[in-house]
Amino acid sequence: MTSLEASTETEDSGPSDYAAARLRLLGEKAQSGPPRRAALARLTDDWLAALFAAAGAPRGAALVAVGGYGRGELSPRSDLDLLLLHDGSAGPAAIAALADRIWYPVWDLGIALDHSVRTPAEARKTAGEDLKVQLGLLDARPVAGDHALAAGLRTAVLADWRNQAPKRLPELDALCRERAERMGELQFLLEPDLKEARGGLRDATALRAVAASWLADAPREGLDQARRRLLDARDGLHLATGRATDRLALQEQDAVAEELGLLDADTLLREVYEAARVVSYASDVTWREVNRVLKARSARPRLRGLLGRAGGGKPPVERTPLAEGVVEMDGEAVLARTAKPERDPVLPLRAAAAAAQSGLPISLHAVRRLAAAAKPLPVPWPAEAREELVTLLGAGEATVPVWEALEAEGLITRLLPDWERVRCRPQRNPVHTWTVDRHLVETAVRASSLTRRVGRPDLLLVAALLHDIGKGWPGDHSVAGETIARDLAARIGFDRADVGVIATAVRHHLLLIETATRRDLDDPATVASVAKAVGTLPTLELLHALTEADALATGPAAWSSWRGSLVADLVKRVAGVLAGEPVAEPEPAAPSAEQERLAIEALRTGEPVLTLHAQPEPAAEKSEEPEPVGVELLIALPDQPGVLPAAAGVLALHRLTVRAADLRAVELPTELGGTGAAVLLLSWRVAAEYGSLPQAARLRADLLRALDGSLDIPARLAEREAAYPRRRGIQAPPPRVTVAPAASHHATVIEVRAQDAPGLLHRIGRALEGAAVRVRSAHVSTLGANAVDTLYVTRPDGSPLSDEEAVDVARALEGALG
Repeated sequence: MTSLEASTETEDSGPSDYAAARLRLLGEKAQSGPPRRAALARLTDDWLAALFAAAGAPRGAALVAVGGYGRGELSPRSDLDLLLLHDGSAGPAAIAALADRIWYPVWDLGIALDHSVRTPAEARKTAGEDLKVQLGLLDARPVAGDHALAAGLRTAVLADWRNQAPKRLPELDALCRERAERMGELQFLLEPDLKEARGGLRDATALRAVAASWLADAPREGLDQARRRLLDARDGLHLATGRATDRLALQEQDAVAEELGLLDADTLLREVYEAARVVSYASDVTWREVNRVLKARSARPRLRGLLGRAGGGKPPVERTPLAEGVVEMDGEAVLARTAKPERDPVLPLRAAAAAAQSGLPISLHAVRRLAAAAKPLPVPWPAEAREELVTLLGAGEATVPVWEALEAEGLITRLLPDWERVRCRPQRNPVHTWTVDRHLVETAVRASSLTRRVGRPDLLLVAALLHDIGKGWPGDHSVAGETIARDLAARIGFDRADVGVIATAVRHHLLLIETATRRDLDDPATVASVAKAVGTLPTLELLHALTEADALATGPAAWSSWRGSLVADLVKRVAGVLAGEPVAEPEPAAPSAEQERLAIEALRTGEPVLTLHAQPEPAAEKSEEPEPVGVELLIALPDQPGVLPAAAGVLALHRLTVRAADLRAVELPTELGGTGAAVLLLSWRVAAEYGSLPQAARLRADLLRALDGSLDIPARLAEREAAYPRRRGIQAPPPRVTVAPAASHHATVIEVRAQDAPGLLHRIGRALEGAAVRVRSAHVSTLGANAVDTLYVTRPDGSPLSDEEAVDVARALEGALG
């Protein structure tokens, strides 16, 4: 069905005919994208026109589509933005009756409707008071009735918009910035709002409005295609969910990808991110131009007055040299008149470095000229090119907009071909704030503030830029990244020794943080293995700075003063080994005075005793206050089976999160009341999930009940989980349990990777008790929804497990958690 105007059906059958035709149209797999949106708009036009005609509309009335419907872009669940326009000649009752005969059939079909009834004068007045109304009217399109009346309104609104542009465009800019602050950047969100987030459909509409003002225009290359991609994604989302939603939730992404004929959810996100990046970059360039034009206009009357008094002509444009072939003009870095990009292959990097070091954006015209005319750099790069890249990376926050400008015009992938595989690549771990490519740039930004800590800042900055470059390839990204980094570093022009350092840093960029948070640093094997991997003190120094920069660029959950102190402790120990200091077998750590007191009390009473002490982290650099990370929980009790699952279960019941755990048995000397019996000491760092900490007396009482069997922890945890409705979400991968070979001479090291959940450590402890092994220490690490728990276990006699026993325990533990 292509038209309902000629329908002779009754008015009551019109909506059902339209609904059926709409359903058929949306079900046609062969028609999608812009053709389907336009066809749906035409179909809706025909239906509404028929309703308008059947209602007996008076003269001087028109039905006008505005907003997205006015542009002819109807997604499957889009609402209808309609204006009933009239010239005031008909009485209010007649107009009200006409409105009812149009609005009610729309509502009856369950279609969302944004409607208004106004005269042209009222519409213009409302637009002058409400920016959103004015933006919608810029796309006004007549659907039925007096087309001349509708056309006159659109002409008047456009004239108003152009006349008021100096006032309204700053309002629109502020509106866009406020929305971006509230909704985030679409190109980095795991669950983006396709319409409201920065770089989304709202921003694309704002760029159309700027162009309609005739004051400035957006870079058009790729913008229409980006808009279409976002609209296609919204169409797929509407069809997959059956709802009018713009939020691309995780659980919907596979279905949306299938609806659009894409390989998977990652492919969908990457396409969406690429489109959003185009819109965001166009927005940056456009608003910069708008502000430049408005600033020039405001200065013009004052300049004319000054020139009139001086009798001079037009003032010269000031051009300040920045570097060879690069000058500053109007607050941007531009190419000098004498620049010859076709003869100067280093010019793109020199211009970018000069712009970033000066804190200036690089002009769109300059970047496009460089992309079109500059010749490729020879391989390996000349020393000047390498130095300019390092200068660009060392500029800090100013690096980001310059890098994005180069990337928007394809210059980054021309310089670093492997960049294409990480460009706009999503990272589904919620700990990560950025896509892979932006994370690499952000790591370089963070590393720029750490360059005074290393002897070779250039190697640090380049290693930061390349540390995750392997994420574009299958397998372990550190292993793949080492090979790619070796090739790219040689391409950039580093010598063989420097290439080796960069490759080592990329290969082991996770080594320090993972070892510090998941291994026993008192075990000589731990320190020796890190020293062997790192090789030299300068490489250790570089890797330390890279570790911090990488974590800071990942997100707030990836770094803290506590993690930093663990890494610093590890680095100090490894530095000693690399400097040739002998590594002595560690003496068993003597209990602290507090632990001795608790152990004596536990021996005297034969029951658990515990204390809770606030343990803030050491104050970080430039921080006035220490960073609180919870409290230290000390427990002492006569050695007995089942302590780990009992204690962990009690903490879970009281909604306490375990951040670190140490368990060890000690024998008190006779002068302290020792009798030869062992006392188990648990030193744990815990934090409340929310609310205040429980009282120590309640924890002790529940621990007693858990140990004597009167408190059924698994049942209590199951009851609590059942009391809360399970939310929809992504399916978590199954837990994985591995044995770390040769990680310790004194114990067997088992690593558990699983979805974090209340009671996880309790379940681990129960499984290990069932396997008849003892836990010497536990190192708990939680990043977002993922938990990585490392456990040092032994036989009951304190000796490490055999290889076969370790594998059996790992399999049993994996089965218990699965």
